[in-house]
Amino acid sequence: MTGEKTAVSDPYFPANGDPRYRVHRYELALEYRPGPNRLAGTARLSAIAGRAPLTEFHLNLAEFKTGRVLVNGRAPQYTHRGGKLRIRPAKPLPAGAAFTVEVHWSGNPKPVRSPWGGLGWEELTDGALVASQPVGAPSWYPCNDRPADKASYHISVNTPSPYTVVAGGRLLTRTTRASTTTWVYEQPAPTSSYLVGLAIGMFQTVLLGDPGLGGVPQTAHVPPHLLARFSRDFARQPAMMQLFEELFGPYPFGEYTVVVADEELDVPVEAQGLSLFGTNHVDGARGSERLIAHELAHQWFGNSVSIADWRHIWLNEGFAKYAEWLWSERSGGRTAHAQAAAAHRLLASQPQDLRLVDPGRKLMFDDRLYQRGGLAMHAFRCALGDDAFFRMLRDWATVHRNGVVTTFAFTTHLSRYAAEPLDDLLSAWLYEPSLPPLPAPPKPPAPPALPSIPARPGYPPGSSLRG
Repeated sequence: MTGEKTAVSDPYFPANGDPRYRVHRYELALEYRPGPNRLAGTARLSAIAGRAPLTEFHLNLAEFKTGRVLVNGRAPQYTHRGGKLRIRPAKPLPAGAAFTVEVHWSGNPKPVRSPWGGLGWEELTDGALVASQPVGAPSWYPCNDRPADKASYHISVNTPSPYTVVAGGRLLTRTTRASTTTWVYEQPAPTSSYLVGLAIGMFQTVLLGDPGLGGVPQTAHVPPHLLARFSRDFARQPAMMQLFEELFGPYPFGEYTVVVADEELDVPVEAQGLSLFGTNHVDGARGSERLIAHELAHQWFGNSVSIADWRHIWLNEGFAKYAEWLWSERSGGRTAHAQAAAAHRLLASQPQDLRLVDPGRKLMFDDRLYQRGGLAMHAFRCALGDDAFFRMLRDWATVHRNGVVTTFAFTTHLSRYAAEPLDDLLSAWLYEPSLPPLPAPPKPPAPPALPSIPARPGYPPGSSLRG
């Protein structure tokens, strides 16, 4: 894995995650019954101890009933309280040793409490979905819940046959026996625990784009009554994918999936290879197209290239916000500079008490961080010029693919593409709370507009493949 790794607890969420070891694979086998909202699961974690022997370690897991727990096939001592499963192996694990943990749990999943409300597993009127950012993953499975600890995932879900199960990654098998169906997904790319997405519902499945053209496979799962509106709203997603591959480099995963839950969601949510939207994001008038671009851009910035801890969240959200502006600029809408000017006017009228780097837990999801992050990216583009800026972006996504990064890693990378030192610019935009002046427009002008790309030539984007 490329990039930097952290060996300390996340300063914003010190109770989440254990830096004394790392997990490289999760195998989750789940049974879920929507009516009683009943979840039973078995998790097998393959992990590696850190630089010191492990006499104990912990996993994050919400208040489920815990059954059997094993470490390397032997029963350890353990306690499960306050969202932590504390485990003391029968024998200390040597430094650098590979080991396995097996956990059985069951109960009624529900969101975990946070300063932003409930996070993680959410029971819907008919089904369920998972939206875990930043600390909701323990609401449904035991994990080392810190963004820097990335692992591959194998997820099996058994549920009543009328329901579709969607997870990030490739669908390996779907097996029906009697009245239930087991769905098995594999996500080989290293994935942060909060980015493991799951949706269970009554969906119609459609394709976006044309797989025969050799592009990224793009699938959508949509409530049947929203298909007509969805067909218009997401028709340009294949063109977004083509543009972002041009600007950011190859799409980092094997496939991309979107799910529209049959309920309203406050905001769309990104997961690894998967994005979740609500009914309120499907209006038939492309009213949420900027959000479609935002969530797609996170697959490069936030998911493949992940932050070491939450102090660097601007690297996720500022990049994705700027991707919204780039899509607007290249698809016939307002230029990125016009978008930046509007954001600058907005921020100038608001309190000047937010730093992009290490904004504090209270402000990490403040809209000003998103807007200022986009503005910072625009300032860097103006300073470098288009050719150097877009080479910088592509190289950043390529060099750190599947890796873990910090702001320092980014500023070091950015400086390599500048003709003159950027110290003052970086300090003003990233480390000072006061808003710098709006930068002059980038030179040379932005590249020519991307040609219009049909969502699925000869195949309407809303056409159903299966129910």
